[in-house]
Amino acid sequence: MHLHFIYVLVALLICTGPNTSNKAIAQNRQKKAVFIIVDGISADVLEKQNTPNLNKIAALGGYTRAYVGGQRGGYSETPTISAVGYNSLLTGTWVNKHNVWDNEISAPNYYYPTIFRLFKTQYPEKKTAVYSTWLDNRTKLIGEGLPQTRNLQLDYHIDGFELDTIQFPHDKEHNYIHQIDEHVANEAARYIRAEAPDLSWVYLEYPDDMGHRYGDDEKLYQAVEIADNQIGRIWQAIEHRQQNYPEDWLIVITTDHGRDAQGKHHGGQSDRERTTWITTNAKDLNAHFKQQPGIVDIMPSLARFLKISIPQQNEMEVDGVSFIGNVSIVKPTASVQNNKLDISWQILDPKGDVKIWVSTTNNYKTGGQDEYKLMKTVRVKDQKATINLTSRPSNFYKIVLEAPYNIANTWLIVK
Repeated sequence: MHLHFIYVLVALLICTGPNTSNKAIAQNRQKKAVFIIVDGISADVLEKQNTPNLNKIAALGGYTRAYVGGQRGGYSETPTISAVGYNSLLTGTWVNKHNVWDNEISAPNYYYPTIFRLFKTQYPEKKTAVYSTWLDNRTKLIGEGLPQTRNLQLDYHIDGFELDTIQFPHDKEHNYIHQIDEHVANEAARYIRAEAPDLSWVYLEYPDDMGHRYGDDEKLYQAVEIADNQIGRIWQAIEHRQQNYPEDWLIVITTDHGRDAQGKHHGGQSDRERTTWITTNAKDLNAHFKQQPGIVDIMPSLARFLKISIPQQNEMEVDGVSFIGNVSIVKPTASVQNNKLDISWQILDPKGDVKIWVSTTNNYKTGGQDEYKLMKTVRVKDQKATINLTSRPSNFYKIVLEAPYNIANTWLIVK
């Protein structure tokens, strides 16, 4: 055997031997993510059902109550309606920005990019997938093939089955929706096992249909357990990938809204309609995860896990904050009196400074740039700041707090 070859072989054995750090191996694993929206399951209903698969996933990461609906009574109040919630997840923004007010999806504001567009812009070679009953999830919300989304294309899509009355004949009891969900879940599991897309969205509808028809009833409870079984198949496919390939998978499961007092309807701002939940296998959950995060927090969490660098002009608009990894501040608030702007925030990590940026324009909404001015720099641990607005009189302020580990924003509308 050639001597040089022996030296190379020995070196390789040393480098890949038992001294190799497990952490280094984990860091080299390909990052892949799946998020699942199970329609219309309020947190109190979920918590009373037998959900062994969700429990198994939560044991690896966590379960928490969450919320939808934006700031109740405020500028970002958001209807607790399905497509509205989906788009809040996809864009990390509330309805005052993404502009999807109902299930008609008549005029989404594509200047607020979805997680799919951000991902494909940075990683055009990586694969994306959608598995869904509704065709609109892909064609309207994600906006596949539209000039407004720069002709974004997904690599795999299994969807539109609500329109297929041959394979899924419509029946009065809506059992066809259950059959569609079965098909969607099985196809998602099959594609994940075989193709392993890097970013996937799975949508399951049946629990919401049963809620609308029967309210808080055994039919709804059974639908929740059926959905748990479907999620279990998808989770088994993920486990197969992690056991057999150098891949690190994140799964995030949530719902798009709760239900009213009888469990039949939704759309309003009652506590039960606003209260949702998140289950995930994420290892690096921060304190924000246990503080009732919003549906808008899922997008930046996925982005952080997948190492998506959100451009600053987009990041300054994102209403959510990652519940994975280090975060400095959350929940900024602002008020004004006598030309004095009072800002406060909650601290998760006290290190470093907060730069406070203020704009009196909202040009971003129409594709322009806002005129931000750095008004003050204070310590994170100060937890508040006061700014003199004499030089910037306005009835509208966009406020962005730039901290070491994250950016947070709020609006102030002076009445």
